[in-house]
Amino acid sequence: MPTSSLHAVTGAFGYSGKYIAQRLLADGRQVITLTNSTDRANAFGGRLPVHPFHFDQPEQLAASLAGVEVLYNTYWVRFNHKLFRHADAVNNTLILFDAARRAGVRRIVHVSITNPSEDSPLEYFSGKARLERALIESGLEYAILRPTVLFGKEDILINNIAWLLRRLPVFGVFGDGSYRLQPIYVDDLAGLAAQWGAATENVTLNAIGPETFTYRDLVETIGRLIGARRPVIGVPPTVGYWTGRLVGRLHGDVTITREEITGLMANLLYVATPPTGTTRLSDWIAAHADTLGRRYTSELARRVDRVGAYQSN
Repeated sequence: MPTSSLHAVTGAFGYSGKYIAQRLLADGRQVITLTNSTDRANAFGGRLPVHPFHFDQPEQLAASLAGVEVLYNTYWVRFNHKLFRHADAVNNTLILFDAARRAGVRRIVHVSITNPSEDSPLEYFSGKARLERALIESGLEYAILRPTVLFGKEDILINNIAWLLRRLPVFGVFGDGSYRLQPIYVDDLAGLAAQWGAATENVTLNAIGPETFTYRDLVETIGRLIGARRPVIGVPPTVGYWTGRLVGRLHGDVTITREEITGLMANLLYVATPPTGTTRLSDWIAAHADTLGRRYTSELARRVDRVGAYQSN
């Protein structure tokens, strides 16, 4: 039923935030967005009032959240770079949580990651764990969603695997490729966010899809479904990293990091819990086989270009 309550989504002109905002608008919510890309082209046609993050001006950030009932936080960075760092993302998110508390926000739906741990040597996972603890200790109502790999039209990982399969005679996986992951469709994640945004109980939930793949199986499945079957061989992780770095350098991007390889091979993108998403990656790939991987998708291009819309694959 439509409601006049106000909801705020971070990064609604980006990837997961866009799908969450679309779900909320479809449910009749009033929605605003907080973003670093206030001028980015988007599909909302002016329906979302836009506010800069103002992490350096906490009072103004809190003022932007005045009247907001639920905040949906997707803000994060994938890797350390000269333009952004995990430590900055953690500090900025803590500022955001505090601004929400001072603004009287009732509830925060926070997108985290599977298997976070403050003891992890990987900043991605330790940073996410620190933020989960801060949110739990904030006194606000919360829903913490822990996805693994997201897939959808604006996806990077699945698309770029397909891109490589279309161009290389052979595909190398790190080690034996037996480590697992459970990709979730981005709109399934958005549905969970909207569902738990409307709730009142505190919850921490693994947001995983209905299919579990080994990394080798994932690559082979993508190749088969897009008509680009390739021999899949195991290579030392260092060789895989430097190959990925070469591809990234050719595109002015960071294709893969050592931390991402370590987390993947440590099975940190796998959990032994029932699926919470319903869309099968294999079905989605089959439906988008003609377009998936036709173009390389650059993470850094999205970070540098704050005006252009995210491209669809």
